[in-house]
Parts: sequence; structure tokens; C-alpha cells
Amino acid sequence: MTTYNTISVNGQQIFYREAGSRSNPTILLLHGFPTSSFMFRNLITSLEDRYHLVAPDYPGFGQSSMPTVNEFDYSFDNLANIMEAFVDAIGLGRFSLYVMDYGAPIGYRIAARQPERIQSLLVQNGNAYREGLTDFWTPIFHYWEHPEEPASIEAVAVMLTPESTRWQYVNGVKDVTKVSPDTWLHDQALLDRPGNREIQLQLFLSYGTNPPLYPAWQEYFRQHQPPTLVVWGEHDAIFPPSGAHPYKRDLQNIEFHLLDTGHFALEDHLAEIAALIDGFLVRNVKKIAALAV
Repeated sequence: MTTYNTISVNGQQIFYREAGSRSNPTILLLHGFPTSSFMFRNLITSLEDRYHLVAPDYPGFGQSSMPTVNEFDYSFDNLANIMEAFVDAIGLGRFSLYVMDYGAPIGYRIAARQPERIQSLLVQNGNAYREGLTDFWTPIFHYWEHPEEPASIEAVAVMLTPESTRWQYVNGVKDVTKVSPDTWLHDQALLDRPGNREIQLQLFLSYGTNPPLYPAWQEYFRQHQPPTLVVWGEHDAIFPPSGAHPYKRDLQNIEFHLLDTGHFALEDHLAEIAALIDGFLVRNVKKIAALAV
């Protein structure tokens, strides 16, 4: 049964969902934009009888603290610092890391700093290669270069509108009737909170710090060779498959699956992804743990 918890981390109240016995292998679930741990609600229920699952909300997202941009450094470096302190605060040791969208640059910072804690990577539409930054990113590139220009700001702020939030959920999905409207309505309500626009714009700008770190993350892959499962919505316009295939260059123990869906693949491919995760972890985490005993 999922519990809903809050813990103080570096002066921020971090909300997190937790389920499953701590005697089972742990999966740390790091969410994307514009959502929260809410995106993992059904995956947690699907796996909680076999795994220990923890899904936090970053500051500015979900039910965690939302200080203003003048009170808190909304950067990917700082979000990674908060999440790193979070896993220490709740007493996690080693864990598999599920990264999606924003979860990738946050999780890879942690993995590169503490590779000994990472039992495996579960990658779902989360980028670590420049090949994945295609035409969708053109307005964002311009914003990185001209962050004070009103037209540049508005060109990226469109991603905070209800139409854009819904688009992220339904674009590339074969049967949109399988995607609950609760998803984008939930996210939009949180985006529309006073002050959240400025938070998200700050993070859009901070995303420019991620591509320069790609070589370091790729070196982490090559040096430490974490077992990796890639489950990727192949019709995602934000993180297309061109960003998925390069993982195969650097990782030797990799299982690779392109799914007939879009950005939020868990919404219409939950059962398939849950089964792939379970099979992968049985082969690469549970089996190794049993042999160690």
C-alpha cells in the first residue's frame, strides 16, 4: 500500500510516495516535467508486491515546497543536490534508478557522483546524448542565448499552457482514450499556481547546463557499466528515439525497447513497462543479490 510522506531536506519539505517492503530491491523514481511523483502512481501499485519504490517530488513540483525563485536556486545542480540529500535522509542504500525527462539530468548527476549506489538504470524518455535534441528544442536553444528577450521567453512559456500540457500526454499515442484527462488537469493545476511560471522558466534556462555534462555521464556509463533497461515512447516529439539509440554505444548490458506511444509512456503502456522492469530486475538485480548470499 502506498504511503504519502513529507520530510525536511536542506530546508525544503519534500513530499514522496513510498510502497513495498524495504527488504526488496529499491527503485528510486525520478519524474519529468511538468508532472510529479503522480506519474508513477500506477507503476508503484503494479510493482509494490516485489519491490520497494520511492517517488519524490522536486521543489516546485507536486506536493513539495514551492519557494519563489528569489528564495531558492531552481537549477538542475541544486535539484540533484536536494534529491541526493533526500535519499540519505530516508536511509536508502543501493537502488535502481528510474529516470524520465527531467529525472535523467537529476539522476545522472547523482549516479556519476555515487556510482556505487546504483544497481541499475531504468531509462524512459530521458536524454544523455545530443542526438536527442532535435527540432523541438530550437526555441529553447534560443532562450538559452537570449533569456531576457520577451519573444524568447514567450516562445518557451507556451509549454506552460493547458494546450501544451495536454499535448505532452496525447501526442504520439495510438489510442488517446487510454490516457486519463486527470493527468494533464492535475499537472496544469500545479503549473498555474502563482509563482510557478517563473520557476519553470528558470528551469528551462538551467536545462542548458545539462548538455555540457553529457560526456561525463557517457563516461560514467562506459566506466561503471550499470545494467540498463531502456523503455522509450518512440513517437515522443520532445525526446525522440534518436536520443535513445546512443545508449547502446556506451552500455554493454542493455535491454532496449521502443514502444508504440509518446512522451508519457506509462499512461497507456503500464502493464508492458511493469513486466519489462520486473523481468530485467530479476535478471540483473535479484539474481546477483541471490548469488551474493
